[in-house]
Amino acid sequence: MKLKSLKHLASKKTLIALSVVGMVAGLGAVPSGAATKTIPSKGLVYIIPKDTTNPYEVIADNGVKAALKTEGWKGVVDSGTVDTAAAQEPAIQAAIAAKANAIVIAANDPKALCPELEKARRAKITIIGFDSDNYCAGNLFINQANTQEIGASEVDLLAGEIHDTGQIAILSAAATATNQNAWIGYMKQELTKYPKMTLVATVYGNDDPTVSLTVLQGLLTQYPNLAGIISPTTVGISTAAQYLSTHESTYSNLILTGLGLPSQMATYTGDDNVKAFELWNPFDLGSLAGWAAMEINSGVVANKIGATFSIPAKGTKLVEAKSWTVTKAIAGSGDPSNFVTLGAPFVFTAANVKDFNF
Repeated sequence: MKLKSLKHLASKKTLIALSVVGMVAGLGAVPSGAATKTIPSKGLVYIIPKDTTNPYEVIADNGVKAALKTEGWKGVVDSGTVDTAAAQEPAIQAAIAAKANAIVIAANDPKALCPELEKARRAKITIIGFDSDNYCAGNLFINQANTQEIGASEVDLLAGEIHDTGQIAILSAAATATNQNAWIGYMKQELTKYPKMTLVATVYGNDDPTVSLTVLQGLLTQYPNLAGIISPTTVGISTAAQYLSTHESTYSNLILTGLGLPSQMATYTGDDNVKAFELWNPFDLGSLAGWAAMEINSGVVANKIGATFSIPAKGTKLVEAKSWTVTKAIAGSGDPSNFVTLGAPFVFTAANVKDFNF
């Protein structure tokens, strides 16, 4: 089943099929006469999200665990409650001590975790990044969607809603978050196509509802004539949507978009402030990462450019694609990781947002 483009809305039937995943098998051809390797019946994976309280991260973590359970593997979720690299380091150390087979991690900093992750790699632990990459050698990053497409489409979506005109701002997560900064970089590139739109500020809520609300209120005070806000973080956009919904008379002309969970945004979508937003299925993202961790650690697949993989027979097929190819990181990004991209982002509106429950 082929996913529709950003200019078309996914049907309920299409995206519900997104909610479950299996994934990676057969990465690269097996040489003639070589024994085919298989995933062993047990293994241990440490799942290290940005933090353990973010609802988006919880869904993604559950996706990893669901994939692992298919093969009898165990997943341990371990991280801090704040989005910092320092809060994630003890979890990496715990994975090494537990002699884990693999680590699946959403990095809070592109490079700060590399020394600890290198220790894990020397201990023969497979490192899989997902959601937010670590710029460390030997890594495979499961990208939720094409990085440039996410950044550009956010701007295009907002431009269409504010008639390409006015002051806009970005409400981001942590200032060091790899994915956020990459998306914002492409947002700025895309804004050059809209000379009447001006980016006046980027603020950081650290994926914390209280901090996000504080910086949002400061933003609205400093720039009372804002036409639009892009919040490429589920915590930021839901916090902003809730606040704006209780102040509609003051901010009825302010448009909010970004990356949000349908379950959190359904109440606000279609009101004066929220017309549309985007995301992918975080459960599928986690599941894909879980399969990658098992397959690569078991030697079933290889983390090499040009290798392709598809869902194993016992896994549930994904609607995003029938197969995936390992590629290099985006040219000029400075990221040494190899990449696999889950699929394209989806646009949610009042017409379809209540059809989805993640």
